[in-house]
Amino acid sequence: MSQSSGQGMYNSGLPRFLVGNEGGESRQLDDKDMRNISGSYGEDEEEDQSERQIVVGICSMMKKSKSKPMTEIMERLCKFEYITVVIFPEEVILHEPVEKWPLCDCLISFHSKGFPLDKAVGYAKLRNPVLINDLNMQYYIQDRREVYRILQEEGIDLPRYAVLNRDPDRPEECNLVEGEDHVEVNGEVFHKPFVEKPVSAEDHNVYIYYPTSAGGGSQRLFRKIGSRSSVYSPESTVRKTGSYIYEEFMPTDGTDVKVYTVGPDYAHAEARKSPALDGKVERDSEGKEIRYPVMLTAMEKLVARKVCLAFKQTVCGFDLLRANGHSFVCDVNGFSFVKNSMKYYDDCAKVLGNMVMRELAPQFHIPWSIPMEAEDIPIVPTTSGTMMELRCVIAVIRHGDRTPKQKMKMEVRNALFFDLFEKYGGYKTGKLKLKKPKQLQEVLDIARQLLAELVLHNDCEIEEKKSKLEQLKTVLEMESSLNDNQYGHFSGINRKVQLTYLPNGQPKASSEEEDYQKEGPSLLLVLKWGGELTPAGRVQAEELGRAFRCMYPGGQGDYAGFPGCGLLRLHSTYRHDLKIYASDEGRVQMTAAAFAKGLLALEGELTPILVQMVKSANMNGLLDSDSDSLIDCQQRVKARLHEIMQKNKDFSEEDYNKLAPTGSPSLVNSMRVIVNPVRTCDQVHTLIKSLTCQICRRLEDPKSADLQLYHSETLELMLQRWSKLERDFRMKNGRYDISKIPDIYDCVKYDTQHNSSLSLEDTLELFRLSRALADIIIPQEYGITKAEKLDIASAYCLPLVKKIQLDLQRTHEDEAVNKLHPLYSRGVMSPGRHVRTRLYFTSESHVHSLLSIFRYGGLLDEQKDEQWKQAMDYLSAVTELNYMTQIVIMLYEDNNKDPSSEERFHVELHFSPGVKGCKDEDNAPMGFGFRPASSENHEKQTNPGSLEDLSQDEPDRAVLTEPINIQRKSPLIRNRKAGSMEALSESNTSSRGLAYRIFPSSSRQSPEIKPSGLGFEGCSLVPSIYPLETLHNSLSLKQVDEFLTALCKNGSESQFKRLKSLSAMFESHSQPSIDVDSQETPVSTPIQLNQPASKPVWYTGSPSSTVSSAGPSSPSVAEPSSNFGFNE
Repeated sequence: MSQSSGQGMYNSGLPRFLVGNEGGESRQLDDKDMRNISGSYGEDEEEDQSERQIVVGICSMMKKSKSKPMTEIMERLCKFEYITVVIFPEEVILHEPVEKWPLCDCLISFHSKGFPLDKAVGYAKLRNPVLINDLNMQYYIQDRREVYRILQEEGIDLPRYAVLNRDPDRPEECNLVEGEDHVEVNGEVFHKPFVEKPVSAEDHNVYIYYPTSAGGGSQRLFRKIGSRSSVYSPESTVRKTGSYIYEEFMPTDGTDVKVYTVGPDYAHAEARKSPALDGKVERDSEGKEIRYPVMLTAMEKLVARKVCLAFKQTVCGFDLLRANGHSFVCDVNGFSFVKNSMKYYDDCAKVLGNMVMRELAPQFHIPWSIPMEAEDIPIVPTTSGTMMELRCVIAVIRHGDRTPKQKMKMEVRNALFFDLFEKYGGYKTGKLKLKKPKQLQEVLDIARQLLAELVLHNDCEIEEKKSKLEQLKTVLEMESSLNDNQYGHFSGINRKVQLTYLPNGQPKASSEEEDYQKEGPSLLLVLKWGGELTPAGRVQAEELGRAFRCMYPGGQGDYAGFPGCGLLRLHSTYRHDLKIYASDEGRVQMTAAAFAKGLLALEGELTPILVQMVKSANMNGLLDSDSDSLIDCQQRVKARLHEIMQKNKDFSEEDYNKLAPTGSPSLVNSMRVIVNPVRTCDQVHTLIKSLTCQICRRLEDPKSADLQLYHSETLELMLQRWSKLERDFRMKNGRYDISKIPDIYDCVKYDTQHNSSLSLEDTLELFRLSRALADIIIPQEYGITKAEKLDIASAYCLPLVKKIQLDLQRTHEDEAVNKLHPLYSRGVMSPGRHVRTRLYFTSESHVHSLLSIFRYGGLLDEQKDEQWKQAMDYLSAVTELNYMTQIVIMLYEDNNKDPSSEERFHVELHFSPGVKGCKDEDNAPMGFGFRPASSENHEKQTNPGSLEDLSQDEPDRAVLTEPINIQRKSPLIRNRKAGSMEALSESNTSSRGLAYRIFPSSSRQSPEIKPSGLGFEGCSLVPSIYPLETLHNSLSLKQVDEFLTALCKNGSESQFKRLKSLSAMFESHSQPSIDVDSQETPVSTPIQLNQPASKPVWYTGSPSSTVSSAGPSSPSVAEPSSNFGFNE
């Protein structure tokens, strides 16, 4: 059988697509044609079988046969070398006897309005073709009563229902009793809201009746007409003629799930806006109904298999309602295709083609070998040359490129702020986030009121600084008038006010603080704006998701020649257990959604993907932390940093020891660039003033009036950014606010990257100096000594560490997560095989903290383990954990080892510092590649079990060596020498395909491959991402588990000590008086002291569950529990 490159079993020839002559598409088949393609039916059965074709007949109404999904799938089916598709003309179906219908070996036939199902059944009896969808069962599918009966017999969950059968001649004689807010059918009571469905599945006039308490009336659903699928009616009484099913209304958060099977082992799921919601069909810019991609649970996948087999419909659509933590089937539609999904068209054609060939190739002596499912097990070579199975991938990933974050802090003591704090439950946890427009408006109203009082009465007792109140008012007013394309209007997703309770007021910023310290409780108000994911950030995340597929080996059989499709194969056959978590920040959630889109080859906008697939993980501080409420240790560290960086003299040897006790080369190099911190800050401040002057001059220039900067920012907004930094960086006492350095670097990095077309002078010098300062300030804020780094890291990400440990432990336990039920696993060679993937998207603080835990927690001894020493040297040379930084843990199982052996499970640790910064090409630290052949492979020798050897001898066992197009935008390859992942975007520049890299290799094993640094095609200056580097590839699971256990124990003890002392101190204070005459009531902590690890106490400043008043979250988010009861 001939194969074309990249097509697997597909033939590259033109599709043999034969249709009737009705529409003029092609001529009608003559007798000679039929003999050629259907020899066994012809008169000459001695004809040469070498040209024998398997004929797949399409017998349906022409509207269905000519539909886009059918055309797309049949064209792909025709690419199988031995398959020909024949479409039965509608004229023949309707008016010719079945004896004159075209001949076929396999029949795809299904009922729709006007279709003569009886004739199709007669044809099947006459010719006995292989049936893709059973014809007799299609009679049952037309009756909702039969559908529900069959579903009930299969043990599939249904809404509670009752059938009301009426005699058409005596409709009044029936078991129906109607009340004001309920009906009683055959003794079964249904309270409103309930659903009334005609028993005929062809009748789409479904009514939903509402209770009088909600206004009464009914919603009348019907087949989509234009942009409507239902209308509201004031009619509240049920229909009095016809037979109906009455069922309980299921609350589904406004979405219905449509499931499409192709055989029992494949299902595609989409959600759509429920027609019962408001009746308006959501359509995209092309007029197509918006569908959301959906992940099916293990139980839902089992339901899909049951439905497919029970109704004997290979291609079958059915509807799921997700309500109250369960899934209910409410309709089975029979033959149904997904619309507008290229991936589904590919998958459907492959599955159907394989089914046809499996059934018919042997009897027609066609040379055909079906790829075994077992080959899809993700087998990889280990460093020792043995083959192991990939079982678990855990990745912690920082968000993508964003607009500059801006922040203003102020201490507030006015009763109005305390009222607001109490109104939204701030005293429950000591912290409050306000994101909803209504809440932000309340803050703005308070600011306006206080400013008005200050204007009228200069001597009034308002302790808030007037300048800060004015800034609060200005920012909130500015933000509320912006459009969506700028930093984000009052939508809440990129806007927030945080309030934190301070029992003793705000502590001093440093030991030299001169400001008067006020007594009594206060609130720390932090206003944050900006920080929105940019288009470049979306591209980075999506491309990284695509490239991430190459972490998953496999892709044999159908997917041979398609790197990265091993993951898609696992996913589509229910053996990929994927969960995606994100913190509650908009930029983090959108990064997660874009990554998921690339990883799973999803289509469409990010918002539906976010809603359906990303879990908002703001539970027990898993991925969220309030960096403005710091633990004591971090406060002390920041104070020391301020002291050292305020000295107007060259760094001394003592300063080097104080600031860089770990001897990190990246820190030492930055200190050498700075020399004198105050003088460098002077230079930075002068450069910022120069920058604001240049922007002012541009604003005065008429040519710049309509100048649009990156992401629709204006020159006015850019000037506001820099003017605020100029004001805030140099304080009134002449000293510098070191905490503004990260913000300065943030802004200059953004403008250097995205607004370089302005050609502002000295921006590169400002970038160089601010980066040197930031390379000290940012990492050292998370601890200066190793002990401090560990203490702070534990406070930030102890819940995440516990969750990672749980992920690793549960992978090798005998569980039912995403495995097929044994009773329903016939036909799947490896139903028990599955890969667990857990993706955690978060911000810089968690990435720094988790890396500190691995670096300084004592996982391995650098003196005894050479590979770990090299990894630590590499990490010490990394200057910045930039956007899209990744920490990846991979777990493998060696099935040849004894289950109790320490060698059974093998863990690898990988890391990438994320996006490349400006001018990074020459100074980038060198790693040792992704999954190098062995830990001692310095001379690049070929190990018998290495990737190099396997990629040459067994291309289907390892990654592929040639760049092959599998996406319209970014073909993926794996570099043969380094083994590092690369993702390329389309380019016309080189026949070898080495164009724009997301992962330009910087490995020592492939120095000949130079990064292009050009970014992605179609996106201006999107920087590439560093490849994953292996930190260690021969850890045992026991080793890692013991390390994490010890770490969690120590972290919990530290938290317990802080909790005990600080809670005791807190309980000695009273809740602030809201009114002058009100009695003071103590604020009690909701945490029990004898359970230190159950939930971090809010007062300590350690990561905790904050009260989030808004922000997108998945409908499937589990409720926070006290014992890390995460939804696995």
